[in-house]
Amino acid sequence: MSVDQAEIEKIAQLARIRVAPSDIAELTERITGILDMVDQMQAVDTAGVEPLASPLNASQRLREDQVTETDRHGEFQGIAPATESDLYLVPKVID
Repeated sequence: MSVDQAEIEKIAQLARIRVAPSDIAELTERITGILDMVDQMQAVDTAGVEPLASPLNASQRLREDQVTETDRHGEFQGIAPATESDLYLVPKVID
C-alpha cells in the first residue's frame, strides 16, 4: 500500500498538524515504508501459532509477605478533622 503527497497533506490538515512542504516527500516515503511493512506482516501465515501473553517463558519470583511498618492507624485517626467508626468523614462534594 502506498500513499501520495496529496493524502499526506489531507491527513495533516485533518489532524491539524503543520507539515512543511519540503518535508512532505520524505514523510510520504516513510509512511509508505511503514504501510508496506504492515502488509508484509499481515501476509504471514499464523494459522498454527498460539497467541502469547509474553515472549518470555518465565515465572514471577515472589517474596513472603512481611509487615515492615508499625500500625499508625490511631495516630492518623487522631489528627483527622472528623472520624466515625474508624472512617474518615469528608464533606459531601456531589449532590
